[in-house]
Amino acid sequence: MRLVTRVFPLLVAAACAKPKPQSSIPMPTPPLLPAETPPADPRVGLKAGWMNAGQAAWNLRLVSATPPSSLFVDMNQPGNFEYINSDLAFTGPYVVQGNFHGFQIWDISRPDRPALVTAYVCPGAQNDVSVYRKLLFVSVESLNGRVDCGVQGVPDSTSPARMRGVRIFDIRDVARPKLIANVQTCRGSHTHTLVTDPRDTSVVYLYVSGGAPVRSPTELPGCSALRPDQDPNSDQFRIEVIRVPLAHPEQAKVVGKPAILSGLTQAATHGEAAADVAAAAHRAAAARARGAYTVTVHGMEHVVPPEFVDALLDSMVKAKRGPAAGPPTAADSAALRAVIQAIVDSLMNPPAGPNGVRPGPEQCHDITVYPGIGLAAGACAGYGLLLDIHDAAHPRRIGAVADSNFSYWHSATFSRDGSRVLFSDEWGGGLQPRCRASDKPEWGADALFTRTDSTLKFASYYKLPAPQSAQENCVAHNGSLIPVPGRDIMVQGWYQGGISVFDWTDPAHPKEIAFFDRGPMDATQLQGAGSWSAYWYNGYVVSSEIARGLDVLELTPNALLSQNEIDAAKLARVDLLNVQDQQPLTWAASFTVARAYLDQLARTNGLAAGEVAATRDDLARAEGLAGTARHDALTQTAARLRADAAGAPDAAKVRTLAATVTDLAGPT
Repeated sequence: MRLVTRVFPLLVAAACAKPKPQSSIPMPTPPLLPAETPPADPRVGLKAGWMNAGQAAWNLRLVSATPPSSLFVDMNQPGNFEYINSDLAFTGPYVVQGNFHGFQIWDISRPDRPALVTAYVCPGAQNDVSVYRKLLFVSVESLNGRVDCGVQGVPDSTSPARMRGVRIFDIRDVARPKLIANVQTCRGSHTHTLVTDPRDTSVVYLYVSGGAPVRSPTELPGCSALRPDQDPNSDQFRIEVIRVPLAHPEQAKVVGKPAILSGLTQAATHGEAAADVAAAAHRAAAARARGAYTVTVHGMEHVVPPEFVDALLDSMVKAKRGPAAGPPTAADSAALRAVIQAIVDSLMNPPAGPNGVRPGPEQCHDITVYPGIGLAAGACAGYGLLLDIHDAAHPRRIGAVADSNFSYWHSATFSRDGSRVLFSDEWGGGLQPRCRASDKPEWGADALFTRTDSTLKFASYYKLPAPQSAQENCVAHNGSLIPVPGRDIMVQGWYQGGISVFDWTDPAHPKEIAFFDRGPMDATQLQGAGSWSAYWYNGYVVSSEIARGLDVLELTPNALLSQNEIDAAKLARVDLLNVQDQQPLTWAASFTVARAYLDQLARTNGLAAGEVAATRDDLARAEGLAGTARHDALTQTAARLRADAAGAPDAAKVRTLAATVTDLAGPT
């Protein structure tokens, strides 16, 4: 999520809120729908509400919906920006849920009844999280983050008390996390990606993406906001790499700043919808009448958050009258009002280089790594990047793609074999309604690419197919693969668009196969809520609901996804999951996996119906045998499938099924 707009991605002040009572409002159960695509989409027109909103589900069942801890919700204002739930990471039976106010750790060994283990207050949005062994890593970018996790904020424009970077916690005792290091970075950490190094298991790396302006060297020595042609050590157009020695994580430090964005030029993008421009102008005019500051960005007028104004005024006053200067005067406010547009222009539109061409993005939003194939995909504002990470400490760009239908390249996912890449577009920054019937389907969507070596070729877009209301923030956001063998199936959060599960095995023809959705928080105005992240973890979909807590869901069998395929996905179990660190998916040979492939061949007519039926019978008979009898039966079935593959419409999958049956037969 980019906070409010891409101009103000980090400026959310912390509040000293007293704990409020936890909600005990019961969760309604949505009606389950038939396996066929619903003729009239039930997501349209759902009743508004906080914990009692209307719900619709298709091929997904809500197992539990757990409200946030009392420390992480404002009962008087459920959509309070200071308590937004953010990303998820998993270790053993636990899920760590980031929140702008800190993080929560839940025990989900009982998916129908998640239990809160700890609620750790430590403001510093976004507080995105990852885990490795007994370490927890937390991203901090906002100006209110403190090195001591205090809730009082940091009022000064520069201060040694400010924390912007990555916190490291020891979670050997998950009920009592211990802060062991604050690794400061020059641009803070909007997100980070944990990177395992196959060549060195004694360390992990963190690729830090920070969307904020470069910090003053007065606050963090060594930071430079000068252009690279003015300072070769500039922090522009770079990410930061943190090396974490696992034996001594307290010694973690920044070890490199690879210039993966260097040399890119400003990419074409689209403007905003005319209705949104007009509505923004109306809101801005009303705010100006109340004395607020406004600026225009890409043709749309925005109200400047007070936190941004206060920080600029503080900096301006101290620059003019010294560190001991008093509070800003009316003249100071007038002076800032005269130059604030120019300040924002300098942030949003960097000056052209020596060749007269404007440079491309200065930072990435999110990077997904796939160490097993030595590649990473960077979603970097105006571009999607392909990186070589064989040397994990020194990632380098090997490819880049732009798309004028994209507003803000937000996140990335590789297909299981790495031959395809999905990028999401966070048009509107995450807190705007961008799934309305009037919105273009190729805006705020996923873009699917095929990959050949370092070249990415566009295949198609996928966007949530159900229109959402103007009271629901909705755009493509975070998701993960579901480990169904033989298919690339994605589960993805769309904020108040809910959760969508879709098949993109054929990247030119993605197809939705399941969904879950709630109505808006409020029927009359937009309040931020919805699924920030929806990830598959050991048999369940776990969703971080921005305002409503933690959801656990499970897939139900249907014409588009069989019980065998769901059961096969459940066999791919892991002890650790950081979605942005993709690991190879493997399945032990089993009758379940074989039947999953057979179900796919039957669904797509990839093998003649008679052969499908015969193979089903063979597998059922062999499963009742043992020893040599089972081996011989399965070997015969595998031989017949190899022969059938020559004339089958889906020869490749038939051969895969034959190989699975051979593995299942085992040695003589």
